[in-house]
Amino acid sequence: MIHHRLLKILLLYILLVLGHDSSAAQQEAQPRFSEVDRIRLSEAFRIADAFGDRVWHGWNKAPFAVLLVTPDTEFLVRHPRPSPDFALLGYDSLLGSNVYHRPRVFDVRLLATFPAVGGIPTIVIGQAENTESRTSSRWVLTVMHERFHQLQYHQPDYYVNVHRLDLSGGDQSGMWMLNYPFPYDSVRVVRQFNQLARRLRETLLTENPVFKVEFNRYLALRKEFTEQLSAGDYRYFSFQLWQEGVARYTEIVIAGMLATEYDPTPAFASLNDYVSFAEVARNVRRGMFQRLRTMSFKESRRESFYAFGAAEALLLDRVNPQWKDAYFTDPFFLEKHFVAGR
Repeated sequence: MIHHRLLKILLLYILLVLGHDSSAAQQEAQPRFSEVDRIRLSEAFRIADAFGDRVWHGWNKAPFAVLLVTPDTEFLVRHPRPSPDFALLGYDSLLGSNVYHRPRVFDVRLLATFPAVGGIPTIVIGQAENTESRTSSRWVLTVMHERFHQLQYHQPDYYVNVHRLDLSGGDQSGMWMLNYPFPYDSVRVVRQFNQLARRLRETLLTENPVFKVEFNRYLALRKEFTEQLSAGDYRYFSFQLWQEGVARYTEIVIAGMLATEYDPTPAFASLNDYVSFAEVARNVRRGMFQRLRTMSFKESRRESFYAFGAAEALLLDRVNPQWKDAYFTDPFFLEKHFVAGR
């Protein structure tokens, strides 16, 4: 009887030890979501909640799904429909979301928004130190840029309208947006675009009372440039300004708000790579003006549309403050909104 009882106690002890070891092994197998990454994402969500809808009505309508790409693991946050290849890490109270994980699939340098998971437009972004953002403060603004893309893609007619542009050449992957054969190497196109970019910069910097004269000169030069493009090239040019240029504009506008109206959380401000948002705002705006002044369309190619489109959106703020009301309902051709503001 005593022997039987001791045997039961011994077996129970062994089971408890094995269970503890198994639990510990499972915990060790769980990837670590770093505190720095959690703080960065939390700050981005906080800023988006505070300022996004002030820049764009309906900002919060689209899912704010983010896939953070680290060297070994990808962490999925605020996604309404994770695919089966993700495992639940747990609920994160700082992020207000379940966090899922899987082994890394995408490049750690990626900064993009596309239906990467479950058919939902997802911000796929590497850590600040692995991307061109470099600092946490600039990284947060990049998230705002990509968040705006989610708003674009969330529009009910977005994909139908893009298809009607007839620019894909049969490509169903969406890579045509990056690889479209725009005449970047045409001497005439390059010369006139560079000239137009400089004129745009000067117009944006011009004050009253001569601003209207400079603005009309800019529109005339812009018309001259677009009229030399083929119909398809013109549609692609317009689409890129509408999509990428206005996303960069959104970064610039939110950066300006953060510079004067926002106090970062103590945790974010204590990060080693923190830079004040006032400094970041100066840098992103200065960078846009510098790119316009030194534009080399042949070298920068598609990247040129970011600064150019952002500058046109800032010009629209000046000549037609209501332009954003029709941005989604009358898409792709910013010059329509210029005409409305003349």
